[in-house]
Amino acid sequence: MVSKTGLLQVIATPIGNLGDLSVRAREALASADVIAAEDTRHTAALLKANGIATPLLSLHEHNESQRVPALLERLARGERVVLVSDAGTPLLSDPGYELVRSAAAAGFGVSTIPGPSAITAALAVAGLPTDRFCFEGFLPARERERRAALAALAAETRTLVFFEAPHRIAAALADMAEVLGAERAAVVARELTKAHESIYRGSLGELAGRAATEENFARGELTVVVHGSASAAAGVDERLLRRAVEVLSKELPPARVAALAAQLTGATRAAAYALAMRGAAGPDEANN
Repeated sequence: MVSKTGLLQVIATPIGNLGDLSVRAREALASADVIAAEDTRHTAALLKANGIATPLLSLHEHNESQRVPALLERLARGERVVLVSDAGTPLLSDPGYELVRSAAAAGFGVSTIPGPSAITAALAVAGLPTDRFCFEGFLPARERERRAALAALAAETRTLVFFEAPHRIAAALADMAEVLGAERAAVVARELTKAHESIYRGSLGELAGRAATEENFARGELTVVVHGSASAAAGVDERLLRRAVEVLSKELPPARVAALAAQLTGATRAAAYALAMRGAAGPDEANN
């Protein structure tokens, strides 16, 4: 299918250091007819630093549906529309999905100018396996939902990548240590590419302890990388594990169920905890 005249460009912008804006990205921002930005104030500062005066239009999670028709009209007139988020690559835990999908469906050209991403930057310095990974964005803010989300990931063998808010990092790491296992290797990357960039390494238990006691740990932008689950011990009887979890769950909370079931069956604590949490959620909630 031949694309129409208009072009939507999805452009990555710096996650901290303004020097990371590529030459191609700078040229595209300067030549666009309009820039759809998550926060126009934030993007205006970037444009000013680069001597760019392209008009800005806000596009964020609360107004994207309303903005899309007008932007499609501009594309229909042959204009060049640029999409940026506050930092990094748009659509990765940022707005833009509806616009990109609609523009492509309408036959307009959609291209990208790749660049900074906190996800790949954190993976690059973590020293954890990167051949296979999954990005989970932000965990739920509430403890119960957060633990349930982690329980669903407990047996995931790929490296896990999360974003987390500074005021929730201590609680999130404590829950990760409890649900995924305190011994699991992890890295917290703070303020990547900025002057106060810090990389914290250790087990989830160690990192949870540091987050609870060190003030600087809870400052700035945070990306958490967690080693995937090791394969369950060879010879584990899955039927026995399920039965043990089922019986113990009638009398004990999930954390205690996991500890005892793991001892009884030789399964990992994370695998036992995941089963316990699915049982606690009930069949309907566990399948959502």
